[in-house]
Amino acid sequence: MEVLALNAFRSVYRGRRVLVTGHTGFKGSWLSLWLHTLGAEVAGLALDPSTEPSHWDLLKLPIKDHRVDIRDELAVRRVLAEERPEIVFHLAAQPLVRRSYREPVTTWGTNVMGTVHVLEAVRHTPDVRAVVVVTSDKCYENRERPWAYREQDRLGGHDPYSASKAATELVSASYRAALLQQTSTPLLATARGGNVIGGGDWSEDRLIPDLVRSLVAAEPLVIRSPHATRPWQHVLDLLSGYLLLGQRLLAGDDTCADPWNFGPEGDGNRTVEQVLGTLSRTWPQLRWEVTSTPQPHEAALLQLDSAKAKVHLGWRPVWDFEKAVHHTGVWYRRLMETGDVPSADQLSAYVADAADSQQVWATT
Repeated sequence: MEVLALNAFRSVYRGRRVLVTGHTGFKGSWLSLWLHTLGAEVAGLALDPSTEPSHWDLLKLPIKDHRVDIRDELAVRRVLAEERPEIVFHLAAQPLVRRSYREPVTTWGTNVMGTVHVLEAVRHTPDVRAVVVVTSDKCYENRERPWAYREQDRLGGHDPYSASKAATELVSASYRAALLQQTSTPLLATARGGNVIGGGDWSEDRLIPDLVRSLVAAEPLVIRSPHATRPWQHVLDLLSGYLLLGQRLLAGDDTCADPWNFGPEGDGNRTVEQVLGTLSRTWPQLRWEVTSTPQPHEAALLQLDSAKAKVHLGWRPVWDFEKAVHHTGVWYRRLMETGDVPSADQLSAYVADAADSQQVWATT
């Protein structure tokens, strides 16, 4: 299994210097684990973990760990100058919709100017050949229409988080078109994903972490919008898209310097209530109830069209909705019942399933 994992993505990450911003977060910690497994020389740039416990702390990965606020331009530049990465995965962000209502200035400063600082540092670091900037499915102007959003659809956003992610896309497009045009400058792409689930997330105001906390507290979870529909996907499916995109950028494929959707198949577009019902089959002790208290606006319907990634990158999700929810529930149950951190085991299982299904990045 270790040989299979090392050979994934045509071994492009083996021995490669990689910087992950936001490595102490949920997606960033999983990405750091995967890159470490691939044999990359990983460095991280982030704030301290925002939750206790945190997936990052549980993993105990032996990578360089820079605790830096991306709103500090000089500090960001110092890290890139020291690490000289060949590729940057930029995940650092204020990632929560409801927090963005409470902290709009922090949200805009982190998500927009933080991205500017990272891209400015990239411009002054000659070793960088590729950049993947992670935004969100919420970067689209969501009119809650019954069809999926494509990369050329209009950007926008109601709440500060969504609007800041749309602005991050504009910042990236501006750098790509105006400031990263010389032959020696890196290729830049952006990646938009759906509602990500998986073990190790303890963020506030997220469905499954809130559900796990309610179980610990022996109280039912109070849910806000049981009929809200989202494109649910396992974190490893999304990260496989980031890594495949990075592979193509490192190979000098300038046709990939573009925005990309990485969403689930159609069966992943489910309501909150359906997610909870599916999870309860893995974890029967879970309980929830619906609140009648008015809540800040959140979109009721959002879907992604990933046809571009499927056609041009050969990317496909590996775990369908049922498997994604199942593996998520198993992760939390193992940690709570035995103290085990099953992340490496689940990554191995995921790579094996990807190879069995002939995923383009998993076959050598």
